[in-house]
Amino acid sequence: MSGKILVVDDVATNRIVMKVKLATACYDVLQADNGASAIKMAHEAQPDLILLDVLMPDMDGYTVCERLKADPETAHIPIIMITSLNDTEARVRGLSCGADEFLTKPVTELTLLARVRSLLRAHSRETDFPIPVAGAAAQGFAEGPAPFKLAQTDCVGLLLAEGGMGPGWANGLAGLIREDIRMFTLSQALEASKDQPEVFIIEADPRRLGSSLGILTDLRSRPATRQSRQIFILPQGETELAARALDLGADDVVFAPIAVEEMAVRLRAQLQRKRANDQWRSEVSDRLRQAVIDPLTGLYNRRFALGQLSNIAQEALKTHRTFAVLLLDFDHFKKINDAYGHAAGDKVLAETATLLRTRLRSLDVIARIGGEEFLMVLPDTDLDEARRVAERLRASIDDHPIALPHGKGSIPVTISIGLAIGGAAAPEASVSELLETADRALYAAKSEGRNQVSVGTVRSAA
Repeated sequence: MSGKILVVDDVATNRIVMKVKLATACYDVLQADNGASAIKMAHEAQPDLILLDVLMPDMDGYTVCERLKADPETAHIPIIMITSLNDTEARVRGLSCGADEFLTKPVTELTLLARVRSLLRAHSRETDFPIPVAGAAAQGFAEGPAPFKLAQTDCVGLLLAEGGMGPGWANGLAGLIREDIRMFTLSQALEASKDQPEVFIIEADPRRLGSSLGILTDLRSRPATRQSRQIFILPQGETELAARALDLGADDVVFAPIAVEEMAVRLRAQLQRKRANDQWRSEVSDRLRQAVIDPLTGLYNRRFALGQLSNIAQEALKTHRTFAVLLLDFDHFKKINDAYGHAAGDKVLAETATLLRTRLRSLDVIARIGGEEFLMVLPDTDLDEARRVAERLRASIDDHPIALPHGKGSIPVTISIGLAIGGAAAPEASVSELLETADRALYAAKSEGRNQVSVGTVRSAA
């Protein structure tokens, strides 16, 4: 995994040692010898991660970290504090300033590289999507981000080892956070429940340390717990297992005994990241949906439907089957808008879309591809069946006048449909030719009196 790492330390020897370790692992290394230079380089170089000493003469690491995290241009950069300090107060202060990890010198190469890999991996997941949510409107996805509505369990799950940290430690932690703490057995944690904790704190069983790592992968493999954050507690000195846990996907690894004050800070950080990731995933899902869905009717839009049509056409040729392409257009739709207003016209489109969904199969593609023009693609459908479906749709809409609001009557609606058959029935016809055939058939239906179905013949197959 490549990455650009900024090493900040006022002692040249420390910087050189760190650079050698990181360069051996193929990381690009930048160096700063004081806090002011570190802040300047973070802005200019935008490193993927910062290794930050705490005790520096001009500006201590706490201050540097606070300034970097307070600046939107650098707040996203992960920071690992590396220092000779090893007391709970220093660790809590560093983590509270926004550091993603706090390591005490001397740091083994195994520990350092495992922490670096873990943070870079998490950072890359958060930055993989190229369009920032805040810029979605500018990119044309929507008017702006919708309010975040994803439900949160506000729960932390504890899987403590027998004879380990114990209920007293859990009670002490409960007094420092607002979330509920629930004790879990492994079988309870692996249940397919929607109310799983946002964060699991997992204490490795000292009698079965190696097998305890399997809990991490078990939780990651299940949909209900895949997005839950994981804090793994190991006995002191188990640095190799700690590195393996991080590489297996643990979000944080700590060593017992750990003060509840430090765990509370780490826990709050994981909860914040979990909720930020949940919001990010929810908004990305919304943006992707908006990119393929017509907002008025809830049907697919033209771009997505044409892609689906191409896929269906390719599959039909492989399996020597036929499929149907139907183009639907409303008769005299402009008169509806002129007589009843555009709001009524929109209601006609939306209710017709609903009717089409109820009359067609889930595997059929239904899309609004123009103002009042809909496209339907019916896989595994021959001409006789396609004609029956089209006639049924036409009759259903003819028999379903659209009610006006406030009891002001209803709008009679009719449609014309042009139909073409592709796949084995016309193996040489391209998707464009099939659409042109259905369009000519639609024009014929309009010319012959409207409110009817017309079947087109692909010219290359004629």
